[in-house]
Amino acid sequence: MSDNAGAPNLSSAGTGKEGLLQIRRLDTANAARWDAFVTACPDATFFHRAGWKGIIDDIFGHPAFFLYAESDGRIRSVLPLVQVKSRLFGHSLVSLPFCSYGGVAAIDAEAAQVLEREAIEIAESLDVDHLEVRNLVQRHADWPVQNLYSTFRKPIIQELDESMRVIPVKRRNMVRKGMKLGLANTIETPLDVFFDLYAKNVHQHGTPALPKRYFAKICEVFGRDCEILTVLDPQKRPVSTIMTFYFRDEAMAYYAGESPAARDLAANDYKYWALLMRAKERGSRIFDFGRGKQGTGSYEFKKLWGFDPQPLYYEYRLFRSREVPQNNPMNPKYRAMIALWKRLPISVCNWLGPYLVRSLG
Repeated sequence: MSDNAGAPNLSSAGTGKEGLLQIRRLDTANAARWDAFVTACPDATFFHRAGWKGIIDDIFGHPAFFLYAESDGRIRSVLPLVQVKSRLFGHSLVSLPFCSYGGVAAIDAEAAQVLEREAIEIAESLDVDHLEVRNLVQRHADWPVQNLYSTFRKPIIQELDESMRVIPVKRRNMVRKGMKLGLANTIETPLDVFFDLYAKNVHQHGTPALPKRYFAKICEVFGRDCEILTVLDPQKRPVSTIMTFYFRDEAMAYYAGESPAARDLAANDYKYWALLMRAKERGSRIFDFGRGKQGTGSYEFKKLWGFDPQPLYYEYRLFRSREVPQNNPMNPKYRAMIALWKRLPISVCNWLGPYLVRSLG
C-alpha cells in the first residue's frame, strides 16, 4: 500500500530561524540522516527510528507518513505517523501504533509546531476519526488526553551489584529463590521459543497475539539493538522470556511471555534481575520497565520493583470522534470478547490474532 494514499502533497513550509523550513517525507535515501537526528535528539525514543516505517508497512500494510522538517539541509524535527482503519475500532492517524511512545521529536518549538500542524492537515484530508499522539510528556494542555497508561523508568543500572541492594527486599528474596531453584538464563533464544511463551501468555489474558513474522522483522531490522533473554528451569526448559530494545544508554523491556510454571519458580523476578545485569553489561544506564495499564497486575508488579509510574500523555485531536476512544482491554464492552478469546484453542487464536491486532495498535 502506498504511503501517499489520501495524503496532501507535502510542499508546505514555515519560516525557520535558520532558514526556510521544508517538510519532507522519509524515504530510503534519507533513512540514515533521519536516524542520526533521532540518536542525537533528546526528545527522541527508540520508536522514532526509521526502521519502524518498514516494519509497520511490511507486516500490517498501514499507510505511513514519516515526516521531517529541515532547513539549510539540517533536520530539525521528525514525526512518525501511521493511518489505521478498522470497522471494529475506527479510523485514526497515530504516532505510533504498536509503540509506547511517539509524537514529535524536535530541537526547537517552531520545528515541532510545523510538523504538528502538518499532522492535523493530513488527519483532516484522510477524514479520520481522531489523531492520536503518544507523548512521554504533556505538549498541549488543551488537547483531550488518555489517562490510562504510565511508564516506569529510572537510572538504576549503574548501581547494580551482586548484593542486589538496589532492588526492594521482597523482589531480592524472589530472585534468590529462583537462583536456589537452579534457574539460568540465555540470550541465545530461538524466535520460536520466544513466540511460544509470548503467545500463550497473551492468550491467557484474552488478547490476540501479534504475528510471529512481526517479531522476526523487528529482529531483522534492529539487529543487536533488539535482544531476547530467556529463563531456563533446572531441566533447561524455557519458562519466561523478554524482548528488550536498546537505544543510546537505555534498555527497554518490551514484549514478554512466561509459562504457568514461571510463578512457582520465581522466574519472572529472576528474569528482570538477569535483564538488569545484562543491560549493565551492555553499558546501559537507564532501565525502562515498559508501559503499564493502571489497574493491571503488570502495573503493580513494576511498582513492587521500586519503579514509580510516570503518566504518559496520549493526546488527541478529535474530528469525527466525540470522545477519546477506549480501544483497550479495560473497556467493559470488550469483556465478553475477552472471555470468549480465552476459551478458544491457542492454535485458532494465533491464526485469527494477526487479523484483529493489526487494527488495535
